Amino acid sequence: MRKDITITADARETRGKNAARRLRVDGKIPAVLYGAGKDSVAVTVSPKELNRILHTGSGHNTIFNLDVPGRENTPVMVIDWLHHPIKDTLMHIDLMRIDLNKPLRVKVPVHTTGDPQGVKLHGGHFEFVFREIEFECLPADIPESITVDIAAMMIGDSIRAQELPLAGSMKLVSPPDTVVCHVVALRDSLTETLAEGDAAAATAKEPEVAKKGKKEEAAPAAGDKKAGDKKK
Repeated sequence: MRKDITITADARETRGKNAARRLRVDGKIPAVLYGAGKDSVAVTVSPKELNRILHTGSGHNTIFNLDVPGRENTPVMVIDWLHHPIKDTLMHIDLMRIDLNKPLRVKVPVHTTGDPQGVKLHGGHFEFVFREIEFECLPADIPESITVDIAAMMIGDSIRAQELPLAGSMKLVSPPDTVVCHVVALRDSLTETLAEGDAAAATAKEPEVAKKGKKEEAAPAAGDKKAGDKKK
């Protein structure tokens, strides 16, 4: 989605871990600008401004302007980013130049509205299988999200990628039969789970030792008289 936002970036000459650490201390982060058949440029940007863009409704699909004084002012999109594993602060970001006249491949989030009848009336369970679907379209036609009405869904019903509404220049890239969401029978799932548990328990049991029909009599000790021997 194209937005009227401009972020200023400064070209940087130094690279490496020490240089990046000094940038972060000064409240900046390293970034790389590339694409559109031009050379890549190492820049520094404000993590606060980039975080605000990443947390908008269109997120990383937001197209905004990047102004590098003395070099270029171009529409860009966030392609990749790195967060600190503990502090969750933004540490690095990759920006790609965007040609507004060429289609892009983007993943668009899918949202739902309504409560499935199969859940309310029959105790089913609604599940998202894929929350994002890939499309190709012109930058100006990238939607913030796609919303589908799931109120009429019953147990066994599903919504596939080919059923999602398209607008403008949008073309589906994901396989058409990709299941986006569905309503399943919760009881059937539970029954299958219990049956699998019972089967596993039966397999784990040790086989019982077969009982002998009759105990063997102990052999008589040496010198003992056998039953039925006559007295001398």
